[in-house]
Amino acid sequence: MLKPLAAILTAAGMTLATAQSEVEIFSWWAGDEAPALEALIDVFEAENPDIEIINATVTGGSGVNARAVLKTRMLGGDPPSSFQVHAGEELIGTWVTADRMEDLTDLFEEQGWMDVFPERMIEQISTEDGIWSVPVNIHRSNVLWYVPGNLDEWGVSVPADWDEFLGETCPTLQGQGVTPLAIGQNWTVQHLWESVALAELGPEQYGALWDGSLAFNDPAVVDAFATFADVMECTNDDFAGLSWQQATDRVVGGDAAFNIMGDWAAGYMTTTLELEPGEGFGWAASPGTDGHFMWLSDSFGLPVGAPNRDATIEWLRVAGSKAGQDAFNPVKGSISPRLDSDLSQYNAYLQSAAEDWSSDVKVGSLVHGTVAKETFMSEFATVIEIFLSTGSAESAANAAQAIATQVGLGQ
Repeated sequence: MLKPLAAILTAAGMTLATAQSEVEIFSWWAGDEAPALEALIDVFEAENPDIEIINATVTGGSGVNARAVLKTRMLGGDPPSSFQVHAGEELIGTWVTADRMEDLTDLFEEQGWMDVFPERMIEQISTEDGIWSVPVNIHRSNVLWYVPGNLDEWGVSVPADWDEFLGETCPTLQGQGVTPLAIGQNWTVQHLWESVALAELGPEQYGALWDGSLAFNDPAVVDAFATFADVMECTNDDFAGLSWQQATDRVVGGDAAFNIMGDWAAGYMTTTLELEPGEGFGWAASPGTDGHFMWLSDSFGLPVGAPNRDATIEWLRVAGSKAGQDAFNPVKGSISPRLDSDLSQYNAYLQSAAEDWSSDVKVGSLVHGTVAKETFMSEFATVIEIFLSTGSAESAANAAQAIATQVGLGQ
């Protein structure tokens, strides 16, 4: 359990000013996502001028590359001071079960976070043995992005469900030479899949996949894969070579009508592309998921054996603070998980996301680490590759079930 930092320093006859040290922050927030992390670091440095932040980022969408580097470091006994990780099973099912993380319960109680973070969020980052990370944001996965003026020009509207998209929207756009739905490399295809699966299965059956009570080769899931196959016929052929930002650029540039991506896309469009929410871009729940909020959260924890532990605890305090989160999230394109966040600092999209978060049915993201073990999550990329190469819903569903059985999904 954590001791208050002041007590540790007093016992050592030190003050924070004399405990000058470095804190290495390991993340995948590079490029267009870097300004948000820099905003959080600015708050930290203002409060802790004697602690140097080493900003260690590994590029690659959704942390695919960063997780591989992190695994090498953690297993090699060289953990960073703290690392970005998706809240939930991505951390708990990997490094917590391996006894590589410190319990942060004392820090949560010391900072009053048990009262300002939602109970459901705390449950997601906890086991019976402790609380394992500090959440810095809430992102929404199931968002459909578009440019309102372009839809008017093409004579289409936001589709309410996939039947409308496939039966009306897609053929109308293809008839005008417009890509109906822009996607990118493999993980963005997985991202699209989970929105289609949520729409076709509903939140209860979707949730049943992760506790093992619904098999992936159940006819309902096979049907969802079949719908996904139809949706893929409405996407760009060159998706494998595109980043998520480039897929978003296709929408903004008028080459494509829609894109389904997490709301970090809002951060990209407002910060990098300097577009005004509601004018330069619009949004809606992905088809068939209105009233459902597929969520994920970035968080930071404390690895066992992390260098400069005391200074790292100071980083975690700032990461969970109101000042830190209200500096970070408006730039990142996410909302603060804190119940006392100052929403006046957030743009029109983020205010709408906060409203939906307060009222919608909440379901966790697969691709972004909330609901399933990382071993399943990483292998699901293979399922999508099988689907893309064969076009067979049955083959993909059977492959997913084989992996679920192998890793003990839901156990």
